[in-house]
Formats: sequence, C-alpha cells, structure tokens
Amino acid sequence: MWLTLKEASENARKDFHREAELLTNLQHEHIVTFYGVCVESDPLIMVFEYMKHGDLNKFLRSHGPDAVLMAEGQTTRPVELTQSQMLHIAQQIASGMVYLASQHFVHRDLATRNCLVGENLLVKIGDFGMSRDVYSTDYYRVGVGGHTMLPIRWMPPESIMYRKFTTESDVWSLGVVLWEIFTYGKQPWYQLSNNEVIECITQGRVLQRPRTCPKEVYDLMLGCWQREPHMRLNIKEIHSLLLNLAKASPVYLDILG
Repeated sequence: MWLTLKEASENARKDFHREAELLTNLQHEHIVTFYGVCVESDPLIMVFEYMKHGDLNKFLRSHGPDAVLMAEGQTTRPVELTQSQMLHIAQQIASGMVYLASQHFVHRDLATRNCLVGENLLVKIGDFGMSRDVYSTDYYRVGVGGHTMLPIRWMPPESIMYRKFTTESDVWSLGVVLWEIFTYGKQPWYQLSNNEVIECITQGRVLQRPRTCPKEVYDLMLGCWQREPHMRLNIKEIHSLLLNLAKASPVYLDILG
C-alpha cells in the first residue's frame, strides 16, 4: 500500500518528510508497518504494509445486518460480525493507542476509517492523515478557503472549541470508535449536519447506546466522553477493560440492561 503526495508545496514536502521520520519510529503489532519513502519520485510516495481487507469502516459495513454482497450474479449475505469479534477488534485498537500514548504520540484523527484489517481479523491503526480525500464527508472544513479539515464527529469539546489535542482527546475519539464498531460502521451523529454536531458536543450531548452494544461497553464509552479531560478513563484502563470483556462469556454481558 502506498500514499502519494501530488503537486506538493515546499511546506507540504517538509511535513511529508517529518511524518515519514516519525512513522519510522512507530513499531507495534497494532500499528500499520511503515516501510519507507521514495523521495526522488514525483509525486512523493510513502510505502506501508498491505492489509488484505482494507479500512475498518468498510469492513464493518460489509459485515453488518444491512450488508448484501453480489457474488457471481447471486445476492448473498456476508457473515455478520459477532459481539466477541467486535470486542476483539476494539481491544486491538486500544492496544495500539496504549503504545502511541507511551510514545507521547497524539493521533488526532482516530476513527475506523483510519484503521486497517488484515487476515484473521488482525486490526492495526494506520492512516496518519491519509484518508481525508476518500472520506471527505467525515470532515468539517474551516479557515480561509476551507483548507483545514477537522473530524469534528470524533472530537471532544476542547478540541472543537480550542483546537487542543492530547492523549485525553484521543481517548474521546476511541469512545467514538467503539460506537462505530457496535453500529457496524455508521457515521457518528449521521442524522445531523456538521454545525448541529458542533452544537451537540459543545452542549454536552453524547451518542446514544447502539442497539447491539452491551451495557458494559456503553459504560466504557461514557467514561471516554467525560467533558473534563482529566475525568476520562485512562487509555490503559480502557484496554484492560476491553480485554476482560473480550475474555468474558457473552452470556455475562448485559445486552438488554
């Protein structure tokens, strides 16, 4: 898999090289592997490992209750993800975020579109700024000419109002990722416009519990969405809780409560 930078300005090229240098130092089983760059070509190219099933958002949508695949002229329904598989996906992402936090790295754009799926349901965080063109409707354009794109549906109040991004703002985004997983890839606040979303988040509203989501997982989401950053769950706590839930028998998870 590769990322290209076309018609780059000098500043964009500097950013490209800076990001490549940063990615070289990120090595973890749940962070997509960065192989290198081709700097003598035009456009500039970054090379990453190939993940067979593509981005997690499309994977979730194609394995949800509303997904229908066309195979050789026949309408077939793909296998729907189970609750255990969703928890397995979630804990892998949390594991990757624990690593990023340990490296003092703030992702700023954690979402299912920015995670990749390989064989045997292996999930890795990737796409450090690569999906903005493909998923343009997930971003809110601000600034002169609308050149700055913000993923407001995944952002906490302090990031929306003050452009403050921290490990705690990544925790908020991880809560939204959990919501995405348990809705099979729905867009957060899909029924609202971007301006309405900004109003909802800054006024303290949160996403509702998905129909298939265990109460324990939704409680975890709410722990990620505390208005005050210091009141949010610690990323290590989140990973530990998800690991324990993934190990628990589904019969003990409260679907209806």
